Amino acid sequence: MHCSIRSSLIALVVACAMLCAGVAQAIAASPLPASDYAARPVCGAPVPGRARCLGSELVPETAAARERKHPLGITRAQAISAGAASEGAYGLRPQDLRSAYFPGIEPDAPAAEPQTIALVDAYNDPNSEAGLAVYDQEFDLPECTSANGCFGQVNQNGEAGKPPFPEDPQALAAREAICEQSAGQTQAGQAACLEVEEVHAWALESSSDIELAHAICENCHIRLVEASSPGSRDLETAEQTAARAVSQGGAGATEISDSWGLEEPLSDGAAFNHPGIVITAAAGDFGYLNWTEAEAAHARGASYYEGVEYPASSPHVIAVAATKLTLTSTGARQSETVWNEGPTVAGKDEGADGGGCSLNFEAPSWQREVSDWAAVGCGTGSTSKRAVADVAADGDPYTGVAVYYAAPQGGGGWRTYGGASISSPIIASMFALAGGAHGVAYPAQTLYSHLDSPSLDDIAEGGDGKCDGDYSSGCSGSMTPLSPFDCGAGVLICNAGPGYDGPSGVGAPSGLGAFRSGDAEGNDAPQKPAGSGGAGSVPAITLSGEDASPRNAGINTLLRRSTVIRVSDLRLTLAAIEALDYGWPAITQVAFAFTLSAGTRVRIALAKLVRRRGHWRWQVLRDSITFPAGKGRNRVHLRTRGRLNPGRYRLTLTPVHGDPLSLVVDIR
Repeated sequence: MHCSIRSSLIALVVACAMLCAGVAQAIAASPLPASDYAARPVCGAPVPGRARCLGSELVPETAAARERKHPLGITRAQAISAGAASEGAYGLRPQDLRSAYFPGIEPDAPAAEPQTIALVDAYNDPNSEAGLAVYDQEFDLPECTSANGCFGQVNQNGEAGKPPFPEDPQALAAREAICEQSAGQTQAGQAACLEVEEVHAWALESSSDIELAHAICENCHIRLVEASSPGSRDLETAEQTAARAVSQGGAGATEISDSWGLEEPLSDGAAFNHPGIVITAAAGDFGYLNWTEAEAAHARGASYYEGVEYPASSPHVIAVAATKLTLTSTGARQSETVWNEGPTVAGKDEGADGGGCSLNFEAPSWQREVSDWAAVGCGTGSTSKRAVADVAADGDPYTGVAVYYAAPQGGGGWRTYGGASISSPIIASMFALAGGAHGVAYPAQTLYSHLDSPSLDDIAEGGDGKCDGDYSSGCSGSMTPLSPFDCGAGVLICNAGPGYDGPSGVGAPSGLGAFRSGDAEGNDAPQKPAGSGGAGSVPAITLSGEDASPRNAGINTLLRRSTVIRVSDLRLTLAAIEALDYGWPAITQVAFAFTLSAGTRVRIALAKLVRRRGHWRWQVLRDSITFPAGKGRNRVHLRTRGRLNPGRYRLTLTPVHGDPLSLVVDIR
């Protein structure tokens, strides 16, 4: 076998990109204007004591939009010909989210720290697993089924096989018949009509939750916990079940995502206070203190509560805000701003990032200790009120995600979904990728420890109030802080700015660094000594350079949490290049060197480019390992479990508190 690697590989790639630039531009596909679509809340306004799912569907309103030949949220380098979800015709794909939030990192949780993500929703979704199968096939994801143990579906008491209403399509059809017979005129008919409407809405919500969780973390276990209704008691029972045991005799979830909200209660329920479990909650879809929905409802002669969403306002959870994410044609993040479409002139509520100050709950210490807390507007000192939100991720329906909706009675199809409903599972699943809470009682604290670091993308533009952060153009409405319309100029609870602010929290993720605490780096499973043998032995690792001695192996625990560690100059050693060039008969190890700006622990992942179902993807050859590396130059011998066959390989190094760096090697 002749094996070679060319140092000119990068130059060839660049030359090819320049040569093909004209062709790419000629066939590039750009998004249509937002006016070609309408964003519609999926769940209707709830009655007191009941929650609504915080999701919004993007609906095409023009012939051009209905053709599905234009991408959403990104200018594609290639034209969309088939109108398929895998082409980006229905919104962001799994690979788009990965490119935006954790480029170069495999979508797998650490093998030594298996993760279970629970999605708490209402009613039964009989076809959720079937819908997930369609989603996985479309995007070439590994199967996640009840048969292989990846997927599970239980009721609010943790029982499998005993679903809440509708138990099956026939039960839903019977309720629809009651609704139709009375035309919604009788009390029973009205109740039936409301329940039927809620079932379909929550089924779409359930689909988006489980599909996004699997899109972000491919090897995580997923459990759909179904409350009997959207009532607060049923949802809290389901939440307790998710934390305690997500199936009969099973272990509790390591992450729980709540993509719904209801009016804030007077006291915080015990259901959302589970130290050591990551619990995320959607901050809302209707702007600062729900002003967009309140204003739209007022125009219809109705009313809507003006306040923050719960459980997002609980100081024990991670409140997740929604952003407008724009990507480049290569999938990289181009910009991210506060989502705020606001009501249109015609009175349509297009949605906005939710948030505000809690009326009933105090701010946790890690929140009120941010340097700009006095400008937030939720009080000062120990009596400060909880501010929503803590962190942010994509949620604007115009930059939404593709979701396959398997309707409860069969059928369904692809949808474009947005709202804080997608922001919450994105953050929960990224915590899972990083290994969970790492023993931190309330993992929101981990996010705040990385404020103003490169692990977070600071969102400093826009606002979720009526003025959208702009007070220089004659904005109408009250300027009084904490008003129902806007918090006032310069107040950070509804205006984005550098550092912490209400509309985006500490910012959006940039890699996995923000999900790892300063105390978590030493929690990796101990590795076997190099050369210990056996199929599960780890690569032989040789360290050299400054601070490489064993006494400095834990030096990263002494670093400030805000320290940014850089890995650079990653290359094969001369011996490795020589071995490849001279065509050794079997390649069983790769020797490489790299430079660190400070001693820390480094993860190594080796992947091979493979073709599956017509799509190219990187397949990790072995579980990632973590080892201590010293400041300065390090040399490592990565021994594989077998011979490296011809193909293209990618070696990725990820230092704790740093961004990953990859090297692509061709073996022929």
